[in-house]
Amino acid sequence: MSPEIHLAQQPEADELLGRSPLALMIGMLLDQQVPMEWAFTGPFTIAERLGKDDLDAHEIAAQDPEAFAELLSRKPAVHRYPGSMAKRIHQLCQYLVDEYDGDPTALWKDAPPGKEVLRRLLALPGFGKQKAQIFLALLGKQYGVAPEGWREAAGPYGEERAHRSAADITGPESLAKVRAHKQELKRAAKAAK
Repeated sequence: MSPEIHLAQQPEADELLGRSPLALMIGMLLDQQVPMEWAFTGPFTIAERLGKDDLDAHEIAAQDPEAFAELLSRKPAVHRYPGSMAKRIHQLCQYLVDEYDGDPTALWKDAPPGKEVLRRLLALPGFGKQKAQIFLALLGKQYGVAPEGWREAAGPYGEERAHRSAADITGPESLAKVRAHKQELKRAAKAAK
């Protein structure tokens, strides 16, 4: 049974995120410099444009990079920067093919400790520390992927009852709380300048 996800705030896109680890990973990759809902709707849009009901790392890695960039650039674009994000998605899928035979769940399914899952996530193209920690927290909080020490490895994103990131979005109310938290961080950063 797939978890009930509310990251895209669009039923079809959220359903794909709930059942497709690659879609979730690509959504996380896209989650920068655009509203979260736009980022997490991206995998559904890509699947639709490929004429598929799911995403496959082998298929994306085999795509011509220019044709894949064009696919993401079609109106409405999948991201504010569709060309650079197409390249990142392509690199991510190629890495998954090379290192994990295209299976994103291989990063966590052999039940390594949370620190090891984080290390593996940090090795992914396009995943820095914050993105890797948020993704680990998302796996633990909403997908039942809870290896020993995952909360500690996820840092503040692993805290219970937090409203810091995509890992904490379970519906419109929690989305509003996460947005309020992010606005407060921006205000504090601006005031510190």
